[in-house]
Amino acid sequence: MVRKIGHVLALLALVVVQLLTLVSAFLCLVLCFGLGMVFLFPPQVRMIRWVTGMTRYLVRSSSGIVIEPPYLPKPPPPQPQPDGLYRSHRTLYKTPRMPAWNDRWKWMLTDPATWRDGFWLLLDPGVKMVLLPLLILLPGRGLRVYGLWCELLLAATASSRMAGQLSSLNRARNLAVDTQAAEMRRIERDLHDGTQARLVALGMTIGAAEQLMESDPKAARALMAKAREASAETLTELRRVIRGIHPPVLAERGLGDAVRALAMDSALKVSVQVELTHRPEAPVEAAAYFAVSELLSNAARHGGAESVEIDISTSGANLRITVTDDGWGGADPSKGSGLTGIERRLAAFDGVMAIHSPAGGPTTVTLELPKVLPQHWAGDVAKLPRWKLATVIALYGTAWCPLFPQGVVAGIFKLVGFDEKAWFLALHLPDAWQWPCIAFMILLGTAMYATAVAIPAHHKDHPLAPRNPLEGVGFC
Repeated sequence: MVRKIGHVLALLALVVVQLLTLVSAFLCLVLCFGLGMVFLFPPQVRMIRWVTGMTRYLVRSSSGIVIEPPYLPKPPPPQPQPDGLYRSHRTLYKTPRMPAWNDRWKWMLTDPATWRDGFWLLLDPGVKMVLLPLLILLPGRGLRVYGLWCELLLAATASSRMAGQLSSLNRARNLAVDTQAAEMRRIERDLHDGTQARLVALGMTIGAAEQLMESDPKAARALMAKAREASAETLTELRRVIRGIHPPVLAERGLGDAVRALAMDSALKVSVQVELTHRPEAPVEAAAYFAVSELLSNAARHGGAESVEIDISTSGANLRITVTDDGWGGADPSKGSGLTGIERRLAAFDGVMAIHSPAGGPTTVTLELPKVLPQHWAGDVAKLPRWKLATVIALYGTAWCPLFPQGVVAGIFKLVGFDEKAWFLALHLPDAWQWPCIAFMILLGTAMYATAVAIPAHHKDHPLAPRNPLEGVGFC
């Protein structure tokens, strides 16, 4: 109770900030579109978004209603043309500062969420004053109602979600293309510097042996022996290149055994724990395998580690890999290490990487690939017992009767003054009981609908109920 009251006081205290922001927003609009001081618009929008962000945080912590930000994705940074200049509409600039500012200004101005935030800011102080008695007398219910009001205007829309998903897909596609190009360059380099050079040397050795075959058979035999050794080395080199493209053990025996083979070949002391009932798809296995391989290489070459622990597990339909080494820490993807390549590999599958690497170690890297495992075995979706299912069906099937005919329609008849009583129960009662009966019918129908929604939701969130494995798993 005390905590709820604290949340109510925090929301009421935010009214002062909202009023100041509202006044400054009005002045900003006058100066921007009246006097042309357009440079004031972006900071004003950021101020309003800070207020709405704080409100979303307070609503989530007080009522449990999670309101996703509805803003469109930020515009990408300007890219230079072949001549090194940056274009913004029909104007060319030597630096990207002005094109970036223009894109940011247009992004804020054309985003519908910007104006929805302003409309919410205009109405929200009045809504709080209307809800003030409910917030004081029943803070829990009041915070819930206030959260639903904020969700109405501040929640993400279908278009903003679609735009965010499209932006995420574009980034993943670009990263996948870059990763593929880098892999092709690596394969070409390995073939050119290793296998190709060995094959050229092998051909020259055989050619020299052919010339000495009649004049000096002993020297020719020596050259052929050397050619045989070179062919064996070339075969070994080719196998190494093939393992770099897609290891045969990965294709034949799966991710767990492939990582165990990596551990056996590593100079470090590596322990591997695998809890993987079913195999993911081949591209997912390849991405996870090469990510683990890169982490082992980093631990040996850059981390000064002596031992590494690898844990491969599942969380519903998600694949989770944790690699911990006892090196001196300090791993940072921004320094251009192989960690950036791992992020690119995982991005193609919406995967994420979390690094905890304090100075002095140890380093823990957690990789998570969401919804990449076969979903038919990941777990049973929470199912309602039969009596609960029957109750929900009965509530949905009968709640319309007290809510609409006996409640709303009867109230309209009462207001308009129709003499027809028909089958409306309230209109057959004495005048003093008609409005209380109508209000009771409306509340009864609403409560029945609310109960029909609450029963599945409560069963789904119950700690003893089986969880739906298809839901996202929180990841830090």
